[in-house]
Amino acid sequence: MNTPQAHVEGAARKAANSQTLDRLARVGIAGRGVLYGLIGFLALQIAFGGGNGGKEADNSGAIETVAEQPFGTFLLWLMVIGFVALVAWQLSEAIIGRGQTKDRVEAAARVVVYSLVVATLLNVLLRGDSGSSSDSQSKDITAMLMDLPAGQFLVGLMGLGLIALGGYWIHKGWKKKFLEDLRTGEMPAKARNLAEKFGMAGFIARGAIAVAAGVFVIQAAITYDPDKAKGVDSTLRSLADTPVGPWLLGLIAIGLLLFAAYCFFEARWRRL
Repeated sequence: MNTPQAHVEGAARKAANSQTLDRLARVGIAGRGVLYGLIGFLALQIAFGGGNGGKEADNSGAIETVAEQPFGTFLLWLMVIGFVALVAWQLSEAIIGRGQTKDRVEAAARVVVYSLVVATLLNVLLRGDSGSSSDSQSKDITAMLMDLPAGQFLVGLMGLGLIALGGYWIHKGWKKKFLEDLRTGEMPAKARNLAEKFGMAGFIARGAIAVAAGVFVIQAAITYDPDKAKGVDSTLRSLADTPVGPWLLGLIAIGLLLFAAYCFFEARWRRL
C-alpha cells in the first residue's frame, strides 16, 4: 500500500531526476555567485571608504544593485527561477535522504535560506522593496526568541549554532571537502585548480563571518539586548573596527569575491 510519505518521496525523486530542474538549479547556483560577488564588492567598498550608495552588504543590498543595472528586471526574474529550482532541489534532498542525516539537515536549512532569497527577489520585483536587511532580521528573530520561556538560553544556542556553522565552513574550506560536491574527474586540470583555490578562500571567508555573527548573538543573549545581534552587513562593518582595521574586512571581502567565482565552477560541475 502506498502511504502519503511514499507518494511524497516518489514525487521528490521524480523532481530530483528531472533534467529541467538540474539545469535551472545550475542557474540558481550561478545566481548565488552573483549575489556573493556583489556582497563582496560592497564589503570592499566599506573596507576602504568607498561610497556604496548606502546599500547593505548582504543579500538585500546585492539584489538592489542588480535591480539598478540594465536588464536588471530580467536578471532578477532569471534568479527567481533559479532559486526556486534550488529550493525544489534541496527539498528533494531533505525528503529523499540519499546522504547522511547531517546532509538532510543541511538541505532543509538551505531550503529556508533559498526561500528567503526568493522572497526578497519577489519583493523587489513586485513591490520595489527589498524588505528587511539581514541586520533587522537578526534583531527581530533574537527579540522573538527572547520573549519565549528560556529565551536567553535559546538565543545563546542560536549563537553557538552560528559559530558551529562557521567552524564547519572553515573546516570544509581548509580540508577542501567542498571538492566532494564537484565532478572533479570531468574538470580540466586548470579549472579544478582554480575551483580548489577559490573554494578554499571562499568557505573560510564565509565561516569567519558566521563565527563573528555567532559571537554577537551570544553577546546579545548574555546582555539580554537583541540590538547586539548583527546580520551580515553589521558583522562586516564591525570587522572593519578591529585593531587590524579595514584590512581584515578587505581580506574577507576578497574571499567572498573568490567564493562567487567558485559558484560558477559549481554551477558547471556540481553533482546534482
